[in-house]
Amino acid sequence: MDKTTDFLPESKLKISQRKDMFRINTDTYALSSFMIIKKGETVVDIGTNNGALLIDAARFQPKMMIGVDIFAEAIDLAKENFIEHNIDNVELFVSRIQDLVINPVDVILCNPPYFNQMSKENRNPNPFLEAARHEIYLPLYQLLDCVKRDLKDHGRFYLIHRSDRLAEIIIEADKRGLALKRCMPILDHRKNNIHAICLEFVKGGKPGVIFNNPMEIGKEK
Repeated sequence: MDKTTDFLPESKLKISQRKDMFRINTDTYALSSFMIIKKGETVVDIGTNNGALLIDAARFQPKMMIGVDIFAEAIDLAKENFIEHNIDNVELFVSRIQDLVINPVDVILCNPPYFNQMSKENRNPNPFLEAARHEIYLPLYQLLDCVKRDLKDHGRFYLIHRSDRLAEIIIEADKRGLALKRCMPILDHRKNNIHAICLEFVKGGKPGVIFNNPMEIGKEK
């Protein structure tokens, strides 16, 4: 299968990618810039794909990292990237997160599918890309159920999602005791709108939100 080696945007991290699978993009960079990882923490990446987020997280010296993806091909690619970067404190699983049994962790990361199961927008015959964009295997409510189950009390959940689903995300997260603590809009100058938004939730956290300055993309130089 054709592969390329690319840099994570604004980074020196090289990532091996398959041309037929989901590839690192602005969303990957935005979430990697937004997340906060502390030394000695345990981190889970849901839908780890080629491992880019965990490879970036490794610079913070977490104790352990866990990557989970439904595609064996994605996990094989992630293994290659971790070996290339000499990262050995990682466990990788081919599984739905709904079926994975782990001890509670400090941090969960996710760049989830944006479109709900009923949406016809951007449907793709490629099964890798369809799963990355549509909630076929991981509806939003199931993602949040798993986050509630797998986070320690006061653990942090970082995700990037479409801004037009923000209200839905906050309501569903609140039902599960996940308090929104920080957000960062992604301003796309090409479309003159908020393309997406990065969110940090804390399990059992108190109300109160910090608004980061927007990340700007597509701006003419």
